[in-house]
Order: sequence, then C-alpha cells, then structure tokens
Amino acid sequence: MEQDAFMEPFSSRVGVLRCKIYLLLLAGACSGLKVAVPSHTVHGIRGQALYLPVHYGFHTPASDIQVIWLFERPHTMPKYLLGSVNKSVVPDLEYQHKFTMMPPNASLLINPLQFTDEGNYIVKVNIQGNGTLSASQKIQVTVDDPVTKPVVQIQPSSGAVEYVGNMTLTCLVEGGSRRVYQWLKNGRPVHTSSTNSFSLQNSRLHIAPVTKEDIGNYSCLVKNPVSKMESDIIMPTIYYGPYGLRVNSDRGLKVGEVFTVDIGEAILFDCSADSYPPNTYSWIQRTNNATYVIKHGPRLEVASEKIAQKTTDYMCCAYNNITGRRDETHFTVIITSVGIEKLAQKGKSLSPLASITGISLFLIISMCLLFLWKKFQPYKVIKQKLEGRPETEYRKARTFSGHEDALDDFGIYEFVAFPDASGVARMPARSVPASDGVPGQDLHSTIYEVIQHIPAQQQDHPESSSQDGEEDACLDRHDEAGLQELGRCKEQDKGKHSRAKQCI
Repeated sequence: MEQDAFMEPFSSRVGVLRCKIYLLLLAGACSGLKVAVPSHTVHGIRGQALYLPVHYGFHTPASDIQVIWLFERPHTMPKYLLGSVNKSVVPDLEYQHKFTMMPPNASLLINPLQFTDEGNYIVKVNIQGNGTLSASQKIQVTVDDPVTKPVVQIQPSSGAVEYVGNMTLTCLVEGGSRRVYQWLKNGRPVHTSSTNSFSLQNSRLHIAPVTKEDIGNYSCLVKNPVSKMESDIIMPTIYYGPYGLRVNSDRGLKVGEVFTVDIGEAILFDCSADSYPPNTYSWIQRTNNATYVIKHGPRLEVASEKIAQKTTDYMCCAYNNITGRRDETHFTVIITSVGIEKLAQKGKSLSPLASITGISLFLIISMCLLFLWKKFQPYKVIKQKLEGRPETEYRKARTFSGHEDALDDFGIYEFVAFPDASGVARMPARSVPASDGVPGQDLHSTIYEVIQHIPAQQQDHPESSSQDGEEDACLDRHDEAGLQELGRCKEQDKGKHSRAKQCI
C-alpha cells in the first residue's frame, strides 16, 4: 500500500511531462483536442472559389463547440471573419457574403477570391466540457492570375554571323502574376556561360558572340504557383562555315589526296563542306606551273582519255558569301592501266580454282570406284558360284580336306616342287592339301607353289555329269604320281635349303 501511494505521484508527474512534450508537437493532443489542415500553404486563382479544409477531433465530453476564423496580413492585426457555436454561424457583417462555413465542419469557403484575400487565415476551435480546450492552425493563401502562352522574339531577325554578330531572345507574356522565366534549348535548360547571359527576371537571353554551337531549338517556359506555359520552338539564324571541306569520287582508288583512275574511265568528283548558307564552289586545275578555273559548281567530271598528262593536280575552293570565309583542298589524279592489271589478276586467280575443282572431282571419282569395288568383290562372285555347284563336284575335296566342311577349300590344286640345282626337272602334279595320312613336310627343305584352279561351272551342259566322273578318275591318278614325286624331291632336297632359295 505504501509503495502504491508512492508510485501515484510519480506516475502523475510522468504523465504531465509527456503532455508537455506532446503539446509542443501536436497542438491540443494532450488536452484531448487536435486540429489539422492538409497544407499550410494554399495557392488560389483570382476570380475562382478557394476551399480551406480543416479537421479536428477530441476525446472528452463537450457541451459546446466554437469555431472562429481570423484573417491577418503582414504587419497588421488579425481581423475577425466569422465564427460559429455548435451549428449557429455568426459572420462579420463586412464579409458575410464572401466567407461560408457549415458547422460542425470547420472548413472555410472563399468565393470569389481576390488579390486582397491573400494572407494568413487562422482557425481556432474551442470545446466546452469539464473545462475549455482550445487548438488552432494557420494557413497561408496566395492569389495569382494564370500565365498566358509566351512569345519569343529574336533580334536581329535576319540572323547573325558567327564570331561577329550578337543575338538577343526576348520572352513576352501578356497575362499572369509572379511569373518565372526559364529558357530551354533542345528541351534542356540554358545556363549562364561565357557567351550566354540573362536579364534580371530571365525574360531575355543574350548571346554574344554567336557560334555554330548556338544553333538549336529555343523555347521560353513561363510559370507561377497556379500555372505554366511554354512558347513555340524557334530556331535562330546563324551564318557559319565553310567547315570540313572534302572531295569524294564514285570511282577510282583514293589514297589520301591521290585518286588513281583507269585509262578510258570517266570519273565524277564531288566537293562538299558544312556551311550556311551553302557555299559556292570553283574547280581549279594546275598545269605547267599555271592554274586556271575549269568549272563552277559542286561537281566535276573528268574523262581520263582526254587528259594529256598521266598526273594532274586539281583544287576545289569553297566560298561563303555571307561569312566571307573560304576554304580549299588539293588532290591529284593519276591515270594508270589499273583495269588491265585487274584482268590479269583475275585470270591468275582462276588457276587455283581450277586446281581445286580437278582435285575434288578426282577424289569423288576415286571414292565411287572404291565403293563399287567393295560392293562387287571377285571372291564374292566365286563363292556364290561354288555355293551353287552340286555336292558331287566337291565330294573328293571333302575327303582329303582334313576338316569337316570343305566348301571353302573346293578346287583343283597344283603342287610345283623346286629341286636342287643338279638339274632334276620339276614334276607338276595335281593334288589336294595333305591329309593326316601324309607325313609332315619340311617346308625348309622343299618349297612348293600352290595354284588353285577354279573349274568353271557347267550346269547348263547335259554332259556335265559324265565329265565330272572322268575328272575324278584323272584326279586320283595324278594324286598318286604327285605323292611319289614329292617323296623323291624331299630326299634330294634335305640339307639343301640354300639351293632351294636360289631356285626360288
């Protein structure tokens, strides 16, 4: 209990301190009354109505609400305009038709607005309840006429020569109060520089001296708190040039200031420069240390076959009649047989192309032949023919083949023995490959040449069956003679490997 009794005075002092702080920030907040306005400065247009909105609120019971509007001008005392208690309005008889209020709304309507209505308007709200609570706000009102569309005038109107003349742009506005002027060039503000200067209110722009860089689209922007207007775009006339004189040609080879022209070729030269007004051009030719004008105008046509000298010097002169400035450029024309050399180079360039074409065709044909050879190989044709023969034709070959399937070994084999150098004649014999019953042959002592003869198929002849029988009998006789001769050659060739190599 004692602690609570001690805390109550402390909490009350903290609350009072908070109220004092809030009172500085928000008028009437701690007292339960708050008055607010959307803006403390309001701009009005003369002859039109102006509405000053005001909002207020309170948190305590109130029996009476009083609203008072006061008006003050600089260095004068506030003047009463009108007031209300609850819903009753009490206006000042001097302003009863000018100011209107609809309580309990505290907003004020001024209609019509005049220049004399410019000043500070003070609204005060009083609430009567357990006590009297008061709060107030101030609103500054300005009154202006909207500006009209400005017009820009240029002096001198005929234009000015760069680095010589000066120019003044003046912005004229018929209506509007508190006007502010701003100059724009190509849509961007113009600032003070070594050549640009402004009048006191910026209504005039003075350029001295004018240059080519001052060319552009100028406009004048005029504004005040209630309106703004921009003038039409105007471009001042400035005479300049010539700048960047150059000579170009539609033909010939240009290297620096030298043009190389083909024999018999007509070439057209064009002379141009940046200038206003456009320049006048003169073409001058130099021959034998003498110069003379050959043509006037921006273009010159030269026929190479009519030029006696192969190297000729020319000069183009540009002159501006207004600025009085001139410029000139020199160039040289050389007559050569460039066309013949080009044709020779084109002829030479054809030989590598022909070589590449020939090599490509050769590779393509080689690839085609390789493809055909792989597709139609001879051994495949022979194999297909053998597979088509009857089984009786290779019956004996299967007997002496030494393996189960003798289809791949079918044929007539010829054994050729190479004896020593003693002069023993070679004995050809026909046989099949050696079977298991034949003793192993020493290849180092005797070398044999094996030749396979593929018999042609005779399926289409009716005598094929009888010829096959005779062929088998003949084959048996040759096989026995061949084996006997093989034995004799083997005995003679033992230990004579070197002689066998010489026989080979």
